Amino acid sequence: MAFSAQYTSRPITDIFTSDTDINRRECRRTVPMKVLILGLGRTGTASMRTAMKELGYVDTYHMMNCSIENPPDALMWMDALTAKYDGIGAPFTRADWDQLLGNCQAVCDWPAVAFAKELIEAYPEAKVILTNRDVDSWHASTMRTVFWRVSDPELRYLHHFSWAAGMYYPMLKKFFDTFFRGDFEHQGKEVFINHYNEVRSLVPKENLLEFRVQDGWEPLCKFLGQPIPMGSKFPNTNDNRDFVSRSRRRNRMQMLNVGVRFLEIAVLVAICAFLVSVLWRL
Repeated sequence: MAFSAQYTSRPITDIFTSDTDINRRECRRTVPMKVLILGLGRTGTASMRTAMKELGYVDTYHMMNCSIENPPDALMWMDALTAKYDGIGAPFTRADWDQLLGNCQAVCDWPAVAFAKELIEAYPEAKVILTNRDVDSWHASTMRTVFWRVSDPELRYLHHFSWAAGMYYPMLKKFFDTFFRGDFEHQGKEVFINHYNEVRSLVPKENLLEFRVQDGWEPLCKFLGQPIPMGSKFPNTNDNRDFVSRSRRRNRMQMLNVGVRFLEIAVLVAICAFLVSVLWRL
């Protein structure tokens, strides 16, 4: 059974988080896909998402879309990952991507980068940007942040009980187990290099921008045909210095949600026990 078929709405007891519960399988494209940002996560993708919004693009899909905004997205990403890497289910077509990404005019970050070839083929009219950085600093940054998150024992425990974590964590682990061959620590740099070379081989040079966030607005706006925002510095978003603390706060809020759910169950059990005892006396 497809993972997306396992969709359930957000529990009413999830009161400490503000996640939405949109079932993307019921969605369609509402805006055209214009830009594919296919550099790996931790190369300034969060800053790019902020920059694209400032330039007027209607949302840029990022891992945050399914990690802290709409967790059910992770179910469709699992469908895509298992189809590509395990041969289970049909590979995604443009129709599937339009369901998952239909409200976005751009896409970046993981897990989307695992489907660079598929997205380029699905949206040949879109411009392609490769955000980049030194591979050694990228690897060190990812080890301290997203790879730490994959290994986070709190999140691993939470996914057994939390509505949101139960969808997000298996997808995150699946991504690292497949795209990074289950050995990010030792093979991550090789995967990084191979990924960039593959994208370069797939995209005509005139449709590809290699970009570092330090380059600022000028090359990005020239490539996209957009005016440079006046008086606005290029965004610097999602600094790794607070990644762990933000992730732990998220864990705590989800733990509170789980606590409320268990409290609800305990109250219902107590009420049922009371009613049974009353009826027994009649």
